[in-house]
Formats: sequence, structure tokens, C-alpha cells
Amino acid sequence: MSYKKRIAHGSDSSIRYIHIIRIIGVLMVVMSFVSIMVYFSVKPDFSASQKENAHLIGVTYMTMNNEFYGIVNEQINHRVEAQGDNIVLRDPALSVERQISQIEEMLDMGIDALVVTPVDASALTEVMKKAKSRGVKIVVVDTELEDPELADVTIKSDNYNAGKAIGQYYCSKHPEGSRVVVMTHDEAMSGRQRVQGFLDAVSQNEKTNLVGEIPCEGQYEIALPGLEGFIQSGKEFDVVFCLNDFAALGAATALEKYGMLDQVELYGVDASPDAKALINEGRMQASAAQFPTRIGTEAADSLYALLNGETVPGEVVVPVQVVTKSNVASFTIDRWQ
Repeated sequence: MSYKKRIAHGSDSSIRYIHIIRIIGVLMVVMSFVSIMVYFSVKPDFSASQKENAHLIGVTYMTMNNEFYGIVNEQINHRVEAQGDNIVLRDPALSVERQISQIEEMLDMGIDALVVTPVDASALTEVMKKAKSRGVKIVVVDTELEDPELADVTIKSDNYNAGKAIGQYYCSKHPEGSRVVVMTHDEAMSGRQRVQGFLDAVSQNEKTNLVGEIPCEGQYEIALPGLEGFIQSGKEFDVVFCLNDFAALGAATALEKYGMLDQVELYGVDASPDAKALINEGRMQASAAQFPTRIGTEAADSLYALLNGETVPGEVVVPVQVVTKSNVASFTIDRWQ
């Protein structure tokens, strides 16, 4: 009788064999993972958007809820990407404390340049000095620092003349004067300059009566209740001047709520698409057009000139243009300039 030896399924030799197979499998997985990690840590990046020793650019505007800054940033971001450099964008949301913290963070990251719109012109002095001491190139846009010497270049609209031009247009329509309310933003140099330009122009008419100033930080959600409260106080007025169109839209909403938008004249600065639509409808009288696309392009040009060791002007001022019912059709109403 023939005899065949059988190995039991639970024998020691088969268990050892299974354990060895499992160990080999685990080792192969670990070795594959290590190989992948080593490959990606040492391999060169051949992508078109990256370069060796790329610059790191820090960017912080007053707030990103205003489309104006989005347009400016598009121009800068396109240039940075085209150069194969990297950008880090932070939104302080109108908090100067947050903006200072963000700039400190960027300095710790080793930024080579900083594009900044100060929330508060004077509060950034110390952190700007720190950035400058580290050799960081500083490009200020839209407004300016309390100490402009801390910036390598400041690129802005002609803010004083924006307010002045609107004031002069108002005076041409009101030789007999009227009662004026002004929406302000004192923390921003640009806001102060626009308001001062407007007040200097309207002061030439002794019949113009300034009946109130309402702080609004240039924000819709602050301007709206601010003007509502003024209306509820019972003070009478005929004209509202706003330091920017974002505030003007808040003022327009308040006026419309109380059935006053067709009786009270509204003036602003920006010529944003929404403001141009109101002007076209005859529900807003005028706005001084800013050109954020040009501001962003000028900022990008200056930024890379500085990084390349070139000399740039300390200040670049972009002219403004008054937009009224008579010329609004010559602008693209649904887009920024």
C-alpha cells in the first residue's frame, strides 16, 4: 500500500511560511514609500511656473471684500506667476492688528518683497521699519504710509484731486449751495485726502453747509446703518459725498429705504460697476473713476524693477476722471476701468 504524507493546515512550518510572506510584503510597501519620498524630495521641478531660487512676495490689502483690491491683485498675481515666483496673500479684513500680525508672519516666512495697502497709515510704522531692516522691498498701493520714506514706492490714484474734482462738479450744479453730509474714513490716508479735496472745493461756495460727517471705514455695512441713524436723527440734507463707492452703495440703500434716493444727490469715488449703473440710471450724480488695472500693472512693474536692483520713482500717481450721466456711456459700465 502506498503512503502519502500530508501536511496539516495548522502546522508550524506553514504558519512560519505565511509570516515570512507577510513580512516581505510589508517591507516592499515601506521601501516603495521611502523611494517615492526620496524621489520627490530631490527631483528638480521642471514645471513652467516654478524656478530655482524663486522670490516670495507677501501681499496684504485693507480688505478683500472690495472688488477694487481684487482687480489690483489680479495684475500683480499674473506677473508673479509669469515670473515663476510665489505669492502669499492675506486678508486683514480692516483689522490693523491682524495686518501687523500677518506681516510679521510673512517676514518669518522670508518674503523678498511686500505689497501692502495700510489699514491704518500710522500703526504700521514699526513693522515697516522691521521689514525694511531685513531688506524687504516695500510697494504700497492705493493709499500711503504715515512715513512715505519707509516705502520703496507708493502707487496710488490722485486721491486729493479725486475729492476735489467731485467737489468742483457739485459746485457747478449748486451755485446756491446746499446741505451736505460726508462719509469718512480717517484711518486711511487716501480717505482723508479725498474728503479734504472735496471739502476744499465746496468751501469756495459760502452757501454750502456741511451738516454732518459719518465715519464708515469705506464699508457698505457700516455706511448703511450710519446714514440710517443720521436720517432718523431728523437732520435735513440734500447731498451725500462718500469717500468711495462701496460706502456710496450703502448710503444709496439707506436713502432708498427711506424713499429719499430720488431727492438726495449722491457722489462717490471709484466709478465701480455698481456706481456707474446708478449714474446711468440717474440715481447717483457722479464718481471719480479710479483705474485699478493700471494701479496693479504699475505695482507689478515697480515690484520687479526693485527685485532686479533697478531704481524706481518714490511715488506713482494715477490720474482720475469724473464720471457723470453725460459721459458714463463712454465707460464700460459692467466692469472696472
